[in-house]
Amino acid sequence: MTKLDEYYDWDAILDGLNKYLRIRATPIGMKLFETKEEMEAVEKIRRPGSIHTADQIVGQAARLGWTVGATADDFVGAQCGAVMGLHPQDEEWHKGERYAGVWYETPEDARNHQSAMTVVPSGQFQAMAVSPLASKRLNPPDICLIYATPAQMIIFINGLQWAGYKKLDFSVVGESSCADSWGRALSTGEPSLSLPCFAERRYGGVLEDELLMAIPPAYLPKVVEGLAALSKNGLRYPIAQYGIQNDVRAGMGVSYSSTSK
Repeated sequence: MTKLDEYYDWDAILDGLNKYLRIRATPIGMKLFETKEEMEAVEKIRRPGSIHTADQIVGQAARLGWTVGATADDFVGAQCGAVMGLHPQDEEWHKGERYAGVWYETPEDARNHQSAMTVVPSGQFQAMAVSPLASKRLNPPDICLIYATPAQMIIFINGLQWAGYKKLDFSVVGESSCADSWGRALSTGEPSLSLPCFAERRYGGVLEDELLMAIPPAYLPKVVEGLAALSKNGLRYPIAQYGIQNDVRAGMGVSYSSTSK
């Protein structure tokens, strides 16, 4: 089997993210597997000893540096598995009855929420795993998950848009916003930014000031190249406060003097 580092130079990618963004949480990868046996063959993989949310499994990788694998049987309820295609998106799931009166006023509201979620179609995959990118144990990951503050995240996106500019559109489904991040990135192959929901913060260890970018790994070298270019232009993290009452011309003149001729 081809080794991960023959696909991506993870050391260079992670060095770049840390250099330009000072990422706090461990950048991790997520991969889906067609069989449980394939997942369990991942080097040094851990398996849950009790029932968890998918947010907790992801959090164990991002906060503790673990490589963890799970199936739908390891998750509480159907929602976590359904987002990744590990549980059928059947009629019972589409009803979303457990959310009516809790997150949504009516059964119709709950059903509409379920239908609005971006999920991986069920039937192909039986298991998933998450692992720090630095471990190089997923070969390669389907998507990478990067937690960052809003200031770090906009610079990350600016790096992504530096060359071959493209407007990025993201979604907000509300509760179960993992559908906006890993569900959307896995199913569309597009960078997917989310506002982590109540469950992700309560159970998954996501901090109050963090956003989540789920992104296929092929985008990351481009991001780092863009960050390097922006840094040369003085557009870098941390973003220094200029002051809300200062004459702005001196500050902007530094950034735009070479482009305004």
